[in-house]
Amino acid sequence: MIIITILQAIIFSIIALFICYVFTLSIFALFNKKKRDFTAERYRKFAIVIPAHNEELLISQTLYSLFSLIYPKNKYDVFVIADNCTDQTAQIATSIGATVLERNHETLKGKGHALRFAFSEILNKNEFEGIVVFDADSQISGNYLCVMNHYMENGSRVIQSSDLVQPQPGVWSSEMTRIGFTLYNLVRPLGRNFLKLSMGLRGNGMCFHPQVLKNIPWEAYSLTEDIEYGILLMLKGEHIQFAPEATVTAKMPENSKNAESQRERWEIGRYPIIARYSFPLIKKFLRTGKITYLDTFTDLIMPPMVNLMIVILIFSVLNLIPAIFGFGHFLLFTILWGALFLLSIIHLLIGFKAADVDRDLYKALVHVPKYAIWKLMLYLKAFSNGKQENWVRTAREQKVATDSPQS
Repeated sequence: MIIITILQAIIFSIIALFICYVFTLSIFALFNKKKRDFTAERYRKFAIVIPAHNEELLISQTLYSLFSLIYPKNKYDVFVIADNCTDQTAQIATSIGATVLERNHETLKGKGHALRFAFSEILNKNEFEGIVVFDADSQISGNYLCVMNHYMENGSRVIQSSDLVQPQPGVWSSEMTRIGFTLYNLVRPLGRNFLKLSMGLRGNGMCFHPQVLKNIPWEAYSLTEDIEYGILLMLKGEHIQFAPEATVTAKMPENSKNAESQRERWEIGRYPIIARYSFPLIKKFLRTGKITYLDTFTDLIMPPMVNLMIVILIFSVLNLIPAIFGFGHFLLFTILWGALFLLSIIHLLIGFKAADVDRDLYKALVHVPKYAIWKLMLYLKAFSNGKQENWVRTAREQKVATDSPQS
């Protein structure tokens, strides 16, 4: 009994630290003020890079979004990396006005290799002062390059915009992902911004000074290559600035089955990164005393919020049953786990307030139990099938769109 109590106390302490950590960031997020004035004395020239593998269904919408940016048209070029494509991606991108760089390789596949190829080609031109990366299924806010230009003119070398999910009320799996992106890609970074901490990279909406990519070449080819490269930059001393004023949104699959490979890549793909970079981050923190390294380590090893809430509920029930039968010792743990669950809910609501979310996202909370069960089944399936070694493209569901949205 003593051993069980000690183990439960240890588990509770670890989870409580995680919950208090995100709760604290959500509080600070409330006080972060977004910039409103992005005027600049000059406009930098940007290269916009879109790695694309068989994206004929969505690439046109992304390109129309980019060619509609509120920024001088002669100050940015759009490059689509047609990576091992067997469809009409290259032809569609060319017809809309993008510069297409075709890449074919039998073994070196995935976004990381496509980005390394693109950066090498673009850096050789020596004509760009900023390099931006978007996914091929994105919608970009019109002020995006104005925001990046402003931050770079004020000294930022690596910038990450808000990376969010397009609303799809009624599509429970997409709305659950939207909640996760809002908390992870907006609320926590807002808290870090207020504390002047470095932001991690999120893959979509990244912006780099060319010198950064020359000094620290892209060598991240894991399933979560964005997280890996962001950590490499931080370990090399680069500060990653968060720019919440610019937003990129992506549409999630409507069919939850089509989201499985994507979710598996996001979550299972983190484990090798945790194993590889946990010690270097802790070592860097102990050597420099900078909180940003401890923050990055905590963010890296922390399980998804819904996973923690599942564990909290399980322990609450396991302690409640014997407590009902008069075992006072279990009553104490029941209260502690219950308080932790309540703190999790408060954190979520504060985060929603800080992010100023729409009503539909509040309504989507009714799907949390269903989402939790779906995730548990996904984990069981993933571990029974073995780890995912290679990038697996998320199935697209949209009709081919090659005409302008205005037509």
